[in-house]
Amino acid sequence: MASRKIQEINAGSMADIAFLLLIFFLVATTMNVDSGIQRVLPALQEEDVKPTDVKERNVLLVYVNKNSEILVGGKRTDISLLKDEVKNFVSNPANDPNMPEKEETEIELIGKFMVSKGVVSLQNDRATPYDMYIQVQNELTRAFHELRDDVSMMKFNKKFMDLDEDQRKAVQKAVPQSISEAEPRNTTGGK
Repeated sequence: MASRKIQEINAGSMADIAFLLLIFFLVATTMNVDSGIQRVLPALQEEDVKPTDVKERNVLLVYVNKNSEILVGGKRTDISLLKDEVKNFVSNPANDPNMPEKEETEIELIGKFMVSKGVVSLQNDRATPYDMYIQVQNELTRAFHELRDDVSMMKFNKKFMDLDEDQRKAVQKAVPQSISEAEPRNTTGGK
């Protein structure tokens, strides 16, 4: 008996099909983008440097618990009110003796200016949802940006982002962004 020769499968177009499938999946697939906070971290300090003492009246404690509840100065507040509460605390417009002190400072391009010694101390629980933590960080940053815009408009008739570099530095000295982050609390039990 004569054996029949088995026909070969033409594999020439298999590479084309694989390439087209690869292109399809690359175009059709969406990638998750991580969200985060853009921050410039302070320079590393030497170990023998002791932290400066800050008077209690100059510190506003903002605490975010694991249930996404925000406490400002021990009182529960809503995220929508946080920015305005921080602005009011830092600026201390009525010179309230229970709120931050102000120090008259000579600032180039601005002149004498009452600079607040207010510090916002942010603390959260280890189980605080990351999304809520980001929202609180954004509100704190917005408060300082708006305070800087107010000074920029008052002294230079421009928004902070429209100022030149020297003017920006002057406004940053007038409104320092003083946000301190404390070690997260561990209220979920265990160590």
